[in-house]
Amino acid sequence: MRVCASAWALGAVLIVPAVAIAADPAPTFTKDIAPIFQEKCEACHRPDSIAPMSLVTYEETRPWARSVRTRVSARQMPPWHIDKTVGIQRFKNDRSLSDQQIETIVKWVDAGAPKGDPKDMPPKKAWADGQGWNFAALFAQSEPDLIITSQPWTQPAHAQDSWDKRQVDTGVTEPRWVRAIEIRPKTVQGRKVIHHALAYLSQNESDNPLLAAAPSAVGSSGLFMEWAVGKQGELMRGDTGKLLLPGSRISWDIHYSSAGEDVTSQVELGVYFYPKGQEPKYRETLALFGAGDIDIPPNSIKATQAFHVLRQAGRLESFQPHMHLRGKAMSIEAILPNGQTEMLSYVNNFNFNWHNSYVYADDAAPLLPKGTVLRITAWHDNTSAKTSNPDPNQWVGYGDRTVDEMAHAWINITYMSDDDFTQEVEKRRTSSQ
Repeated sequence: MRVCASAWALGAVLIVPAVAIAADPAPTFTKDIAPIFQEKCEACHRPDSIAPMSLVTYEETRPWARSVRTRVSARQMPPWHIDKTVGIQRFKNDRSLSDQQIETIVKWVDAGAPKGDPKDMPPKKAWADGQGWNFAALFAQSEPDLIITSQPWTQPAHAQDSWDKRQVDTGVTEPRWVRAIEIRPKTVQGRKVIHHALAYLSQNESDNPLLAAAPSAVGSSGLFMEWAVGKQGELMRGDTGKLLLPGSRISWDIHYSSAGEDVTSQVELGVYFYPKGQEPKYRETLALFGAGDIDIPPNSIKATQAFHVLRQAGRLESFQPHMHLRGKAMSIEAILPNGQTEMLSYVNNFNFNWHNSYVYADDAAPLLPKGTVLRITAWHDNTSAKTSNPDPNQWVGYGDRTVDEMAHAWINITYMSDDDFTQEVEKRRTSSQ
């Protein structure tokens, strides 16, 4: 009797694992991995794009499987460096992988990276030829309504960093409201030498009837857009925009660095207009908010901080930290007029190679009353632990060169009147119920 019972138990032990394995097969590329790569990776990892390898087909991906596992499990790829445990977590452009997606990729690699049934492969995702424009398809267009191009610049193979600060006309002949903007190097090769590009807008806004008729469209000429590696562009909400006037000009500030070969390139500014006669209620402004003076001793981690008062109520649309090779982390906090402090966003793993702009979701973008203080805190790591640090034994100060340092946040703000702010707060409260 004991023997039979033991035999029955042994049989049960042998059967259960087989059932469990059948119920939980290993992920395959065609069924489980390709959809993830299409959604989160192919924007860069496809033929003739900016990534070093394509992840479109199984044959292209398989040699890189172990590398993909390492980068994904460490959350180095896709590049998304915001702390997921504090602050706002809903973004329009979130390209990070979920915990489940990471687990699926890890299991796939650990199982030997099986291909799977070709019939499970999702339809190939259509991408624009060459570099493409990020927002064109959104507006059912092949390209932006207006493309403003900088003058050609040749960066020698071996030279100091350079800056192109020439001007070009926009060519605009009538007032037009802008609903989206993109900046990109004109060629893939140009991406090797262009670190970032600023487009400053110069135009006469005094006594402009369009602005006088829309007092809530507060703003001024100044910085039109900033682009750096990893930034896709700026897409305005349906009720906000930027204004281009006849006679306007773009003053470029393009940072070039050498890449071991002579490269001639230009920068393109793509502008998408609202349909004629459609005017947004609010005017969006891109502003630089500093994080204090840069003075970093050798072999040290240094924190700096600065405070900025909002003299008008507004809605923060996006947050983008900007530092150089020793940049470690940056946070933005709101100190409200009642004394309450709220952590809005904290980038705890800044990477100089990817200047992400974190665009808040419509129902999560901070609505801040007049008198709010924005506290920007930055941390720099000037030690050997920072792998991108060129020399931890150097005392580092502020400067435009890559080997110098910076610490500021680019923040898009939609300013509004107190009455409009009250209405926006009530609208948000009602929609959340």
